[in-house]
Amino acid sequence: MAGTVLAPAPPAPGPATPTPRKGRLHRLRRVLSERRTRFGLLNAAPVVIYLLVLFVFPIFSTLLLSFKGEEGGWTLHWYTDALQGSNLEVLLTTLRISAETSLLSLVIGFLLAAAVSRLKPLWAGLVMVIVIVPHFISALVRTYGWIILLGEHGVINNALTDLDVPGAPFQMLYNELGVVIGTTSVMLPYTVLLLYAVMKGIDRRLPAAAASMGAGRLTIFRRVYLPMVAPGLVNAGILCFILCLGYYLTPALMGGPKQTMVASLISEQVMKQSQWNGAAALGIILLLLTFAGLLLLRLIKVVTEAAKNRGIS
Repeated sequence: MAGTVLAPAPPAPGPATPTPRKGRLHRLRRVLSERRTRFGLLNAAPVVIYLLVLFVFPIFSTLLLSFKGEEGGWTLHWYTDALQGSNLEVLLTTLRISAETSLLSLVIGFLLAAAVSRLKPLWAGLVMVIVIVPHFISALVRTYGWIILLGEHGVINNALTDLDVPGAPFQMLYNELGVVIGTTSVMLPYTVLLLYAVMKGIDRRLPAAAASMGAGRLTIFRRVYLPMVAPGLVNAGILCFILCLGYYLTPALMGGPKQTMVASLISEQVMKQSQWNGAAALGIILLLLTFAGLLLLRLIKVVTEAAKNRGIS
């Protein structure tokens, strides 16, 4: 129509910009729609159900039990009871024996792994079989073997008496010495395996290069060899410490009243006193100590990697 002023057409609406939340949902739907993802979830379902039923549910039930009072309400009484008096002494004894066992396992395991790592593959394999095979024998059998060896009229005391060693026979059972010896024998295969794997990966040319530059054996060990083995030492030490925290059999058979560990105390509270709430609180404390050890291990790994990256840069 002549003379008609046409109004400007409104701009065509462009594609709507998705919000971050819608974008994430879109990506999640796209990932779930892939056949490979659905197949992976289907395979993982039995493992997830297994962990939920046999691991998460018992821990959650134990946690609830530890907060439940005798009258049915919620309370922290069982935790305060676990962290005072004789229960606190048992907890400290457990920490001390675990630390002593870890230290002794590290010393013996370090010497043994260092010696085995220098052997030819055939002899190294033979020695490793000798170290590992006892681990597959029942802990009860091994513990009674140590009782026979360390008893007042055992093999070791008879040999020391025949050699006229002053003070023989020695009291090596039903005290802390006997417990540490027994638990160390149980933890030693873990230590040797971890340290042997680390030592076999060390480049032997580095100590040789340090020696060619005039460094002595002690300097090579302290400045070259030990830093390379240190991550294995930390891992082995923390692993032994965590395993010792909840160990029951050997301390119960080779220790005395002053060497009662937390696992034995839990058994006594459940079997003799029917005190499930207190036992649950002790179990949760042990679990928290285990998580603390794993967290420490993770922190050490992060710090070590950060130090390596700074050294490379």
